[in-house]
Order: sequence, then C-alpha cells, then structure tokens
Amino acid sequence: MASSSGTLFRCLLRPSPAHKAAAAVVRPIGGRTAALNWGTTTSRSAATPRRLLSTSPRRHAKQPGDDPSFTSILDNPPELVRTGRRHGYGLIILAIIPVTAFILGTWQVKRLEWKSDLIAKCEDRLVRSPLPLPARVDPNAIDDFDYRRVWTTGHFRHDKEMLVGPRMRDGEQGYMVVTPLEREGGPEATVLVNRGWISKKLQDQRARPDSVKPGEVRIEGMLRKPWKKNMFTPENRPDIGEFYFPDVHQMAALTGSQPVWVEQTMDPDLLQVYDYETRGIPIGRPAEVNLRNNHAQYIFTWYGLALATSVMFWMVVRKPPSDIARRVRQNKTW
Repeated sequence: MASSSGTLFRCLLRPSPAHKAAAAVVRPIGGRTAALNWGTTTSRSAATPRRLLSTSPRRHAKQPGDDPSFTSILDNPPELVRTGRRHGYGLIILAIIPVTAFILGTWQVKRLEWKSDLIAKCEDRLVRSPLPLPARVDPNAIDDFDYRRVWTTGHFRHDKEMLVGPRMRDGEQGYMVVTPLEREGGPEATVLVNRGWISKKLQDQRARPDSVKPGEVRIEGMLRKPWKKNMFTPENRPDIGEFYFPDVHQMAALTGSQPVWVEQTMDPDLLQVYDYETRGIPIGRPAEVNLRNNHAQYIFTWYGLALATSVMFWMVVRKPPSDIARRVRQNKTW
C-alpha cells in the first residue's frame, strides 16, 4: 500500500509529454535558439530541422566616437578667431596722400614767396625812367634787367618781318609782329622788336601799308625773356615763315641780329586801339607786369587736400572694417 501510493505520487509530479511541449520556452542565446524545460533539456530528433529566428548580425551606423583620434569638444573647446587682413594696401596709399599734399603745399608757400619777390622787383623796374639801350647787349644779363624799360632808335627791316601765332586778343585771332630794328653801330647792334598784335585778316603787308612805312623810328619798350613753348605748341617752320612761339636765338640767326627781345609798349585809348586795328598797325602791350601768381590757390588746394585725406585716414583706422570674417577654428593647444 505504501509502495503503491509512492508510485502514484511520483507520477503526479512527473509532467506528461504534452505538458513538456507546452512548457518549453524558446530563448535566443548568441543568435541561436535553445529549448529549456524545468531542468531537463530535450534534444530534437535528427529528422526535425532546427528553426532559426535570425542568422545575420545587427549593423550599426559609424559614430565619431569610433575614430581613435576623435577629440571631444568638451575636452578641447574651440576659440573665436578673426580671419583676413584688417586693412589692405589702400590704407598705405591713403596715408601717403596727406603727407604728399602737405609737402606740396609747403613747397607752394616757398614758391609764393619767390614769385611775390620777383613781381615786386619787376614792378620796381617799371616805375623807373627808361634807359637808352646800348649798342651791344649781353644776353646773359637780360635776366637781371627783365621788365626794365628802355628806349632806342633805328630803322625797321620790314622785309625780314616775322609773324608769331596765332595769338588771341579780345576773342579775335591774330599774330604778333616781330621786326628787326637796325640801329647805329652796324648790323651787330640790330635787335628784335615785338611791335604788337595785328588781326589775322591783315597779315599780308600789302593790306596794311601804314604799318610798314620806312624811316627812322623811336620805340620804347621793355627788355623781356619771351614766353616758351608748351607741350601742345608745334615746332617753328622758319623755312616757310611759320613761327608758333618766339625762339629768340633761332630768329636772331635767321635775321642776323642780336638775341635780344624788346617788347614795344604803348597806352592808347579805346578809339586809338580801334583805329590801329582797322589800319593794321601793331598794338603794343601796356607797361605792366603780367606774371601769373596762382600759388595762393595752390596752397589752399594742397593743404585742403591734406586735411581732408587726414580725416579720412583717421576714420578708416578708427572704424573696424566690415568685411572681416569671424570664424571658429579648432584649438590645437592643450
């Protein structure tokens, strides 16, 4: 009785085959499946194939941390840097302009002093009584007698007359009449006289007989250094009688006279000027200094430019340029 009851109890505790199949749990281990029971592992027969849930390993996206050389931003924070030049070569040019303008303005101050002294000397010579022009004149001494009033007598050589121009007077085009004046002492005493202006329509001597009368004349004028040609003035053509500027040495060699230039002066009234212009008599210039003195304007211009560019330079240096880029770079220092 006791043995039969023990056998029955063990049968109750032992699960049946149906219970074993229902209680089996399938769990993944290392990508494979295993059947577990209450303590007993049941192996399937060789005829039944093993069923797998997944045979391929899971793929993960590559992260920055996978790189061995990766540096975290927390370990080495970045720094804000400024890239690009603060000022370019234009700032150098802007700094040179006020310095150059100031130097030129200072130079014009010196030029103004020199020109003022020269005009004062010339005006002092004009107020003096005219001197008789000597027979022989040293061309090198004319600089010391520029604008000095002189007088002389002689005969005009109208056959060697030269017209320099064109020259404008009161809006009308004409020429300056230059005629050699033969004086006592022979051909070596001949000088060149700028008699004055005539209209272009009377350049032919036959159209103005009153201006080419023979006989002895007395002239009064100034010793002068004639004007020089500029870059726009063409060269003289003495072979065809065309003179665009007074080349004293060239004219003296052509006419056989001294290289001395005398500008005839006169002070006619308005009616006399009209009469001379109609008859073709050369109109001489007044006895006055006509040296241009614009250095005061140049001083104002250069100093004003220096001041304006200095202010511009200060504003550029003081204000940071807007085209500077600020970027973040990795800090390489630890």
